[in-house]
Amino acid sequence: MMTANPYSFRKVALGDLDLLMAWQSSPHVQKWWGAQEPYTAADLADPRVARWIVSYDARPFGFMQDYSVHGWENHHFAHLPKGARGIDQFIGDPDMIGVGHGPAFIRTRLQALFDAGAPVIATDPHPDNAQAIAAYKKLGFEPSGPAQETRWGLILPMLLRP
Repeated sequence: MMTANPYSFRKVALGDLDLLMAWQSSPHVQKWWGAQEPYTAADLADPRVARWIVSYDARPFGFMQDYSVHGWENHHFAHLPKGARGIDQFIGDPDMIGVGHGPAFIRTRLQALFDAGAPVIATDPHPDNAQAIAAYKKLGFEPSGPAQETRWGLILPMLLRP
């Protein structure tokens, strides 16, 4: 008997912006994401990026985005094949951290991206973010080069193929 996946993803809407700002102002998110400007309607309409509210059993607790690595000039993953996607995410609700939700919901989204035809998925955690790197390795990501400075900050490039 198969059980339903408890993780769901819905597109971020304008009504979610206060929730995202509250999550982004939390110290555990700011540590790795920095002080972010609030998303705008134009950000949400950007076709290069799909932004998601992640829920567990209908309880919103995180944010995830996937994006075209070819959407920006000189992106550090622009060498990847057509259709490659990049991912970023955070758990906003501190009660949901450290209990296995990160790898579980990321795995769910990765499968959807591969099912949609992505030939490879990239991510770029800060090299000091050992928790994120361990979660990505648990999912099968492998470093694809040394740490490097980008316009988005210092990153460790990591890749996952189906």
